[in-house]
Amino acid sequence: MIMSKVYSLKTVQKLPVSIDKAWDFFSRPENLKEITPSHLGFNIVSKHHGDRMYPGQIIEYKVSPILGIPMYWMTEITQVIDKKFFIDEQRYGPYSLWHHQHHFKEIEGGVEMTDIVHYKIPFWFLGDIANVILVKNELRKIFDFRYQLAEEKLGKWPEPKIPVQFF
Repeated sequence: MIMSKVYSLKTVQKLPVSIDKAWDFFSRPENLKEITPSHLGFNIVSKHHGDRMYPGQIIEYKVSPILGIPMYWMTEITQVIDKKFFIDEQRYGPYSLWHHQHHFKEIEGGVEMTDIVHYKIPFWFLGDIANVILVKNELRKIFDFRYQLAEEKLGKWPEPKIPVQFF
């Protein structure tokens, strides 16, 4: 049986803020819409998702990544260690696998944030083709948008940006 590949991406961003300030911003589900490009039509639809990330938390969204067609997406926050990391995993949605790690580390002059995503697209080899043609570029745009928004909200690090890395 031919199976599609599991892909991964990694982003690293340094911000000139305290770990408390970075964690406060990124651990609030209400900020997810703000850090997602508007053309994706991202909206949280769950009613009882809480104001902070916690293990077992379910967050439901509507997102329109292709031709404005709304899709349902549900993620679970599976692990949280305060001011260190949290992990979200897709329970229902467009991917066969979505596992997203958000790491935070205090560094001299600020905080370093690292995102690591493992994802798999359904439809066997057609998913691999879709990754090359569409998905990989869209994910790069999403993480570039988040990078810029974080700089606007929390400040710009003096060193040059590290590009999104795909594996």
